[in-house]
Amino acid sequence: MRRCFVCAADMLEPSGRNLTFSDGRRRAFALACGSCGVLLDGQADAARCRAHLTEALAGPTFVPDGLAPYGLDLFTLRIAATRLGRGIRPLDAEGRAGLLHPHAAQAARAVLYDLDGAETQPVSLGLLCRPFELDEVLAGLPDWTDDVAIVLDAEPAPPRAVAVSGFAEGTVRVAARPLAGDFAAQRNALQRLARHRWMLQLDADESFDPAAGRRLPALAAMAEAGAVRSIGLARENRIDGVLADVFPDVQYRLNRRDVTYAGRVHERPWLAGGWRESFITLHGAIEHRLSRAHVEARSRRYEAIAPGRGRPEEAQALLRPYRD
Repeated sequence: MRRCFVCAADMLEPSGRNLTFSDGRRRAFALACGSCGVLLDGQADAARCRAHLTEALAGPTFVPDGLAPYGLDLFTLRIAATRLGRGIRPLDAEGRAGLLHPHAAQAARAVLYDLDGAETQPVSLGLLCRPFELDEVLAGLPDWTDDVAIVLDAEPAPPRAVAVSGFAEGTVRVAARPLAGDFAAQRNALQRLARHRWMLQLDADESFDPAAGRRLPALAAMAEAGAVRSIGLARENRIDGVLADVFPDVQYRLNRRDVTYAGRVHERPWLAGGWRESFITLHGAIEHRLSRAHVEARSRRYEAIAPGRGRPEEAQALLRPYRD
């Protein structure tokens, strides 16, 4: 197995972790995913594991199987359940504590529910673009949100409402400020324009399936219940239409409004409690459309902005087609 059967990350590595099951049995696992945290036996088969987990996630509760070739703590279970459009609730105080202090040594047990129809937190949509991209961005706005903020890379201008067919008056607002080589500052300016407690941010060359977007409010509500402030989404990088090997390329773009980004390039949310205040959702992926020429130039430009942080090695990985 090259990639994780849960999140598809190419981050399987040797593990010394153990899980304790409800019957008192304690098991050691040979491998762990460095992205979602699932534990695996050394000879686990991806297709069999995926089928077994899919069945286990179909009912009203998740009960761990001590004989399965994989294991999950509650933090990883929350991630895995989102792939099937499901959420989790801890069964007890021990479970709630486990979510706040991953990765726990206790095998996951939880209540399962469908994200569709669940409690929700409204989510704003934020978009970064350049002036010549604005018309295309406005034409492609999704229907799952009632609050859209756009920041243009241009001379400073305060937010103004723009009329967009299908949206109520005042729903869509456009502001402007120069990017000036600081992506975190641009995202933070966009965060401040959110009218709702949570915001999803996208760039002009990115899109997100509207059906997946309609589940974001339920994910935000699950995050609030678990003291989470940032949610990462998988991103598919398509170079001239070809899916790149850099996948899932998790982008932490669904954040509470009070979360700020750090880093002039390859910016990420700053979380006082670290990664424990975040989780990954697998229910949908951001599609990122790039050209080969853009990929080849991007790392050089980023390196010039922030020496040592441009990730020039990433360009080669982006130009390599996806491998299972």
